[in-house]
Amino acid sequence: MGTLRLRVKAAIKIQAWWRGTLVRRTLLHAALRAWIIQCWWRQVLVRLLYQRRRASLELFAGQIWAVVRLQSWIRMWLIRLRYCRLLNAVRVIQLYWRWHSCHSRGFLHGTYELTSSQLSLELNIFLGSQICQIKNCIPFPIKN
Repeated sequence: MGTLRLRVKAAIKIQAWWRGTLVRRTLLHAALRAWIIQCWWRQVLVRLLYQRRRASLELFAGQIWAVVRLQSWIRMWLIRLRYCRLLNAVRVIQLYWRWHSCHSRGFLHGTYELTSSQLSLELNIFLGSQICQIKNCIPFPIKN
């Protein structure tokens, strides 16, 4: 009977060792699978963070572009407004100068057309019996 008990105890120890080995192997496989999933998830998070940063940068660049465009339009409008005021002042000065210079000497009649690329000018100067006609187109230098 003593040897039977020793054999049973030895068998129980072998079975316990084998079950422990199986459990440790299963836990190791589970830990490796969890580690693989964690590495994959970290890569996904890095990709998502990169995409968010890129989208944020594109949005910021678009806003900056819109601001610059708006500023250029406002500058253009202000310069055009100043140009129109100066043009009106030039017309008033020309009117008074023509009246002053030709009032005692003769009569000056003329028309002009101002376009974006040229100035078309037509003048008729009446000095007593003499008539002088001037017709000219002056092109403006265009910047590209």
